[in-house]
Amino acid sequence: MRNALISWEKRLFEELAKGSDLLCVDILGVQFGVRWGRAVSRQQREGMSAAWSRCASVRQLMLPPLPEEPTADLPFTASVAHRSVTHDGGTFHLQAASFEELAEALTTRLTLAAILANAGELTMLHACGIADPMTGAVVALVAKSGTGKTTAASVLAKSYGYVTDETVAIAHDGSVVPYPKPLSVKHGDSPYKRQVGPDELGLLPVTAMPFIQSIVLLDRVQGGETMAPVLEKVPLADAVLGLLPETSSQAEIGAPLQSLCHLIDDVGGAWQVTYSEAEDLPAILEPLFREQPRPEPEWEAKVTESAGSGDLPQGWFRRAAARDAVAIGGDLLVMLENQVVRLSGIGPAIWEAAAAPVPLEDLVEAVARVHGTPEGYRAAVERAAQQLAESVLEK
Repeated sequence: MRNALISWEKRLFEELAKGSDLLCVDILGVQFGVRWGRAVSRQQREGMSAAWSRCASVRQLMLPPLPEEPTADLPFTASVAHRSVTHDGGTFHLQAASFEELAEALTTRLTLAAILANAGELTMLHACGIADPMTGAVVALVAKSGTGKTTAASVLAKSYGYVTDETVAIAHDGSVVPYPKPLSVKHGDSPYKRQVGPDELGLLPVTAMPFIQSIVLLDRVQGGETMAPVLEKVPLADAVLGLLPETSSQAEIGAPLQSLCHLIDDVGGAWQVTYSEAEDLPAILEPLFREQPRPEPEWEAKVTESAGSGDLPQGWFRRAAARDAVAIGGDLLVMLENQVVRLSGIGPAIWEAAAAPVPLEDLVEAVARVHGTPEGYRAAVERAAQQLAESVLEK
């Protein structure tokens, strides 16, 4: 009976795959199987298989459940199953009013599921990635959605290998896990982007083992006169604060601020390119595919434990529990549960002094030992402590 069931499943897989009813892809180590609803035409199914061909899975096929029944308002359907080595995975269903909406929603959901499965394991930058075809050196171009990543990838990957236009995933050893997904391209007046495969756009594949070489913040200037691109180094504290919002699940990594500082050190610092035309990027980014000098670390990990718990006496302060903290020059970056706070001036001294419950007068003395006693310093410490009590201090 078991052999007959296996044989039946094998024949079903073969028939579904032959008719392009199944789309099987690997994304960041997560395997997905997509089963199309009956409203999706053969041409649309084959188009999606071609668009996702660089992510095609070579593992045993997955058979998702039947898609949900279409409705008059939502006739286009698909069902998805997924699994990875570390996660059992699961299934989800998609329904849409048009095929374009369904295809865009599928790309979004596949990406999100892969990111969640790798939370805490990979540093994932919201970036396009391109690789030197000979060495595998990857330049990650970090930017918010809608600010030029896909356009940059479509231009640069005519000369360099296309890694991704969405998520540059970096392992602890610096290796990069490619995600050569379809590029989401605006199409006429449609509110939904068309999913265009890298082969259709003539983008080069990644032929060598990719590894992170440089990290660049994209600053695209739109409107006005065309400007020559400018490439400049970003100070470490600014780089950390600029990159953090464009990471996925960075807070799930142990010592997330320290981990990001290590990564920036390993690539010789972070850069920013200010430009108006993507066609200018290949020439100005060319040096970044080569190894950059590594500066001496300019940051220091700080102890984040907070001594004591419970209510505080009136007028006393204690620093809040933090996930991580690093000192960079005269600044201190503190990661709380939902935000990163940058402390400058007397802020770091106040935070250090409040490791255990402390009255305001002791805070004043601690700041004086570090910064001296200029006129009005007591009032300045009191104001700063009250302000910090809204973020990194408890009172």
